[in-house]
Amino acid sequence: MTKLIPVIMCGGAGTRLWPVSRDSMPKQFISLFGGESTFQRVMRLLNDAATFGRPIVITNAEYRFTVQDQLAQTGIDAEIVLEPMRRDSAAAVAAAVELAALRDPEAIVGVFAADHVVQDGRRFVKTCEQAARVAAEGRIVTIGIPPTGPATGYGYIRPGEDIGGGGRRVEAFVEKPDAARAAGYLLEGYLWNSGNFIFPARLMRLELQRLAPDVQQPVASAVAGAERDLSFLRLDGAAFGKARAISIDYAVMEQTDKAAVVVGDFGWSDVGGWGAVWELSNRDADGNAIQGRGYVLDGKDNLIRSEEGVVAVIGLDGVAVISTRDATLVVPRDQAAKVKDMVALIAQHGDAEAGQHREIQRPWGKYLSIDMGGRHQVKRITVKPGGILSLQKHYHRAEHWVVVRGTAEVTRNNEILVVHENESVYLPIGAVHRMANPGKIALELIEVQVGSYLGEDDIVRIEDIYRRV
Repeated sequence: MTKLIPVIMCGGAGTRLWPVSRDSMPKQFISLFGGESTFQRVMRLLNDAATFGRPIVITNAEYRFTVQDQLAQTGIDAEIVLEPMRRDSAAAVAAAVELAALRDPEAIVGVFAADHVVQDGRRFVKTCEQAARVAAEGRIVTIGIPPTGPATGYGYIRPGEDIGGGGRRVEAFVEKPDAARAAGYLLEGYLWNSGNFIFPARLMRLELQRLAPDVQQPVASAVAGAERDLSFLRLDGAAFGKARAISIDYAVMEQTDKAAVVVGDFGWSDVGGWGAVWELSNRDADGNAIQGRGYVLDGKDNLIRSEEGVVAVIGLDGVAVISTRDATLVVPRDQAAKVKDMVALIAQHGDAEAGQHREIQRPWGKYLSIDMGGRHQVKRITVKPGGILSLQKHYHRAEHWVVVRGTAEVTRNNEILVVHENESVYLPIGAVHRMANPGKIALELIEVQVGSYLGEDDIVRIEDIYRRV
């Protein structure tokens, strides 16, 4: 069998797992169950050399260095493709089709989400192989999941006639139902729509041309005009921006007569909310799942997650208490679907916590905002070995850097200074400066900013090895 080319969709910014998942660091990059992120777990699933070829990861410029870093941690090589803007899943699939066809005109492509969890990896791989064989017969195959209950948060698939090889024709895709209709679907043998698709690149391109030419044609031009940016492939923005924003479900799957379904019974979850996290977590004898410094007294079936301080819960059952550095969520698990509405409410009031973390990832490392006043801000900065900040200056603030671990190489105007642990350097307003970590260990320092304006847009970049603007 020809190797499947796996395509991992990694550009979404979900809010259903707020306050841990936010636009600045969405759920696919977060360790929800200890250890690796869901993105890294998916990449390991697809790292079966006998079945899968070199992966294609489709993301955006904002997340590109996070993708690169997390791939490096797994040791997995992949083509990282940057969408210039969000155009929903149909455009991403169209780009994957064009790129896979360049590699092999007869390629079989598998499209997978970066934020799903699979519990039985071996069975997952076997299901993908089965779906690829059905796809090779001229089908666009979706993997359907046997329901474990009348869930209202998933779309459903009505399987039709047997077409051989373990595949069945898709009679209909059904939108998310209410509880009564979902219960009926279970009795009638419907499957959950996992959103994972396997198909011949040639066939998907033809169906996109037929059913969504206003997606396929602009995206094909965007791929043809793509340029290398460091180790990334950046699609042409002018062409890509002309593509209609629509999901692959609406654009193709609900209209094509080529759709088939293969059953995937491998312990799947889209981790769609805190209730799903509780279900997938290890629990104690009282059904409490505790991550971090959490304690429960006289309570059961709770999810407690603390990223920093102590969280204590007394006399409550079936709640999720999620505490981060700057936000706390308390919600009954059976009402966790309302978290998205709460994030919208917080955003309406202008609170940055709706979408931004206090810890911000950068290609050179990260920084954590510790304290902020009217004319000062304190950050803890971590620079990875070999990391180099941009050569820059500020018009409105001066900075003091105090090294607490490692060694910093600091450029200040025409000077180059080596700053060791427990040493500091002062950067006056307007000074052209840069910091680098020439050492073998992470560089950690405290930055104190003082000035009349402290926004990140008061950074005038003169030179940047990461090509940021």
